Amino acid sequence: MRLRALLDTDALGLRLLGGEDELDRAVRGVMTTDLRDPSRYLSGGELVLTGLAWRRDAADSEPFVRILVQAGVAALAAGEAELGDVPDDLVLACARHRLPLFAVHESVAFATITEHVVRQVSGERAGDLAAVVDRHRRMMTSGPAGGGPDVVLDLLGSDLDLRAWVLSPTGRLIAGSKAPGPALTAETCAQLAAEHLTAARTGRRGPHRVLLGGTVYSLFPIRSSGRSPQAARDVRETVLSDWLLAVEADAGDWPEERMDLLQGVTQLIAVERDRRDAARTVRRRLAQEVLELVQSGAAPAEIAARLRVAAPVLLPGLGAAPHWQVVVARVEWDGDQVEGGPVAQSLLEEVLVDPQATGPEPSDRIAVAHTGEEAIALVPLPAVAAEHDGSETGLLAEALLQAMREPLSAGLNDDGRITLGVSAAVHSAEGLRGALEEARHARRVAAARPGRVCAAGHQELASHVLLLPFVPDDVRRAFTARLLDPLKEYDRRHRAELIPTLEAFLDCDGSWTRCATRLHLHVNTLRYRVGRIEQLTGRDLSRLEDKLDFFLALRMS
Repeated sequence: MRLRALLDTDALGLRLLGGEDELDRAVRGVMTTDLRDPSRYLSGGELVLTGLAWRRDAADSEPFVRILVQAGVAALAAGEAELGDVPDDLVLACARHRLPLFAVHESVAFATITEHVVRQVSGERAGDLAAVVDRHRRMMTSGPAGGGPDVVLDLLGSDLDLRAWVLSPTGRLIAGSKAPGPALTAETCAQLAAEHLTAARTGRRGPHRVLLGGTVYSLFPIRSSGRSPQAARDVRETVLSDWLLAVEADAGDWPEERMDLLQGVTQLIAVERDRRDAARTVRRRLAQEVLELVQSGAAPAEIAARLRVAAPVLLPGLGAAPHWQVVVARVEWDGDQVEGGPVAQSLLEEVLVDPQATGPEPSDRIAVAHTGEEAIALVPLPAVAAEHDGSETGLLAEALLQAMREPLSAGLNDDGRITLGVSAAVHSAEGLRGALEEARHARRVAAARPGRVCAAGHQELASHVLLLPFVPDDVRRAFTARLLDPLKEYDRRHRAELIPTLEAFLDCDGSWTRCATRLHLHVNTLRYRVGRIEQLTGRDLSRLEDKLDFFLALRMS
């Protein structure tokens, strides 16, 4: 479509501020940005929409416009909602660089312009493309009631007779059409994701044609924020986080109009992806705050206060305070050109979703931060489910990666590696420091193993392993901290003498009478103290294994 056609569309409320001689430029796409340098997300020919949040003073306009011109964009449209009139310095900069500039009235949403451009750029559509695009606002902005990407895929099925699915990079089904035909199996989803990641790592442009079980699929990448295939500085920055659209058809036989249609659909679905990522901001911030408190040695009361804030966000409607597990992940590439922390963060947010869960929202119950090259997840467990130490009902390290090993290995190719460690469940703020260290050491155990995708859990740091001479001292310290720190902190706050009570109880071989006599306590008082020890640590002092763990922890402390 031409810029002149946009100006002639009254519903868009565009007002030309400069570039009248350039109105015959072709528009091949649309992108919304408030980045100071959006060049990595531009491929040329876009109408760029901006709310001007990047502009701090008049000097910012010239470099921003220069970047757009160098990227080959068709025009710039600036919203008037934040600053009122478009600043003169931006008007002058666009005039100097012959970049057409529009003002967008504050009553017009950028989504309205995006919908219009996507609809027009798609050209002569096979079937009823208008039905897909015109319902964009209701599908993508009205929350679950609007249907999200499922409605887009249903329309593809009903209007164009195309069966399609949206998959995560790990092969989890995010959305799928209800068109007649067999459902995708988990194995097929994993294979499609692996094929897509393999193709992405080779740098081939989508769609990618795949033949599985006699059926041909075409795989379209879904890139956030309108990124072009060349937008990322390195494909490894996004290969483990981008969604894909799998269509049961051979796109090699399609006319250009239908290819344009599917590219438009991926843009619509990308809106849902962007909304999901924006919603994760709160959870990421919560995780970062808790992590900083834990690592800085903050008082447990302060950490507990932050956890009380986090719990309703991560487990809405939960009556009791949850237990917590910590998961640490690291993504490493050969060489050091790619920052691993953000990649690991996005990946961990996906890995921690139940592989059987569908839809884009299950990750709402996971808080993941990244620091340096590692990502750290704070995972809540309902207190009932984590009644003991979380080892049975909580996260199990190997199970987290088992279903997605194939696609992840494909995305890593031969130059990447994922290692992951999982702590035991802890029951209070006092135990988080030990849990964090435990998860980190479990990840190091995983890193010592061969393979591209490796995980280890707290069970592999069990007490009998600590007897082996090659286990590092920091692993032993983490084991000791997880068991004894909650008791030491409780003693510090309440002068309860739980540590001396535990030592005496073990010395007396668990005899209530002898231990009470030694401590000059009533047996009921001793039972209360032992009960408190078990409550704080999630251990059971009637079990031989737990007695042995406490014995070793006390001897090493």
